[in-house]
Amino acid sequence: MLTVHHLGISQSERIVWLCEELNISYQLVKYERDPITGLAPETYKALHPYGTAPVITDGDITLGESGAIIQYIIARYGENRLIVDSKSPHFPDYLYWFHFANASLMASSMVEMAFSSITEIENNGILKIFQERSLRAFLMIEERLSSNRYFAGNEFSAADIMMFFPLATMRCFISRDISKYPSLKKYLKSISERPAWQRAKEVADPDLQLKLN
Repeated sequence: MLTVHHLGISQSERIVWLCEELNISYQLVKYERDPITGLAPETYKALHPYGTAPVITDGDITLGESGAIIQYIIARYGENRLIVDSKSPHFPDYLYWFHFANASLMASSMVEMAFSSITEIENNGILKIFQERSLRAFLMIEERLSSNRYFAGNEFSAADIMMFFPLATMRCFISRDISKYPSLKKYLKSISERPAWQRAKEVADPDLQLKLN
């Protein structure tokens, strides 16, 4: 049976949400972060050689990495729902934002988070580069959402599941003011009203107070 191993407040929330959107059967196993370090417990790290969330198991298969897991579940259990057809004019947009979420946006955010507690490197050139990348990213996102309901056009897709974490949950780890991005704020509110998202939050992180504005 498909098992989603969910580490509290982590990218594995995407996988719980995906299963709820697809309305497929899955088993949820929850793991709490270490109360002192905030890191995953050893039991979670032992699931996969890389030791990070998300991880799923499916029979003899153990799979990590958000994008890979989402593609696997959609293909094997989701009848290819939530992807954009290659013949659609929005197919390139789907591909771009699906991969942009972790390859670019999460990368710059992780660097910012790593530097955030080191006050003496406030003027560090490397940090500034990634701060500027994040700024460009959010300007791109605002422009995209000002003319499209979702990242791959006007239909919800797996690209939205990938993008939501760095836009919302990641802000539990790194502060980011989005008051100047009205289209993004509208988008986050719309996502938070989706029944599948609400179900996923209730089973995965019911006490998490997300910053949606």
